[in-house]
Amino acid sequence: MKKKKWPFVYVALITVLTYIPILLTVVYSFNASKLTSVWEGFSLKWYRELFRDRDLGEALINSLILAVLSCAFAVLIGTSGALGMSRRKRKLDDAVAYVSTLPIMIPEIILGLAFMVVFNAMGLRGNDLRLILAHVTFCIPYIFLNVKSRLVGMDTALFDAARDLGASPPRVVRDITLPLCRPAIFSGAFLALAMSLDDFVISFFVYGAGEGTLPIKIYSSVKVGVSPQVNALCTLIMGVVFIAVALSRYISSVRIARQRRMERRSA
Repeated sequence: MKKKKWPFVYVALITVLTYIPILLTVVYSFNASKLTSVWEGFSLKWYRELFRDRDLGEALINSLILAVLSCAFAVLIGTSGALGMSRRKRKLDDAVAYVSTLPIMIPEIILGLAFMVVFNAMGLRGNDLRLILAHVTFCIPYIFLNVKSRLVGMDTALFDAARDLGASPPRVVRDITLPLCRPAIFSGAFLALAMSLDDFVISFFVYGAGEGTLPIKIYSSVKVGVSPQVNALCTLIMGVVFIAVALSRYISSVRIARQRRMERRSA
């Protein structure tokens, strides 16, 4: 009995440590008081203040644009690199793959400092360009590793059959390889998008004066205490993420149910 209780205790402890801070953030976003230690009743005051705060809105838009652009470039580069390395077998392939994953293994503070030194030495003064280059660099490994692992598990007979039927190499990639890699590309892209939105350390080193992204803006605002507007913003973001995950689960369940119905009809 004691052995059976330990998994439950472990899951309960992890759940409490993970979700209690999130729950408190949501609860205090509806607190009428500005102090988190005092509860003055339910209020939507901080949500109204949030929508009036242009600085937070601009920072959020900047972070979204940065994440989408970085993710798009990372998908192109990471997918192309994985496809290229899957077609060639050379001695340096393992070394190249290892070097490609270094940005996610190096501590962020070292990577951010390295980016700052390199960009300053190159004379890059545009904050937007510096941010995009830095975020694309550490987003590429997430797509590269996902697509590469998917390609390793593919049956090469599919590609050989397509070539025997007269398909050109570009058409094989377009009609067979990319559709089979689509789940890996999407999973890597969503992970890269989340990492780009969440990044603070690298953006802090790379970005010049100002509060360009949302993490930098939140960091500068919480130096004197957590603002209730930040709690409201975090609640809205978590709500959007929850709805997106729920829709994704619903769409996947509908797709699976449809496939099962088609299999039953064909049987």
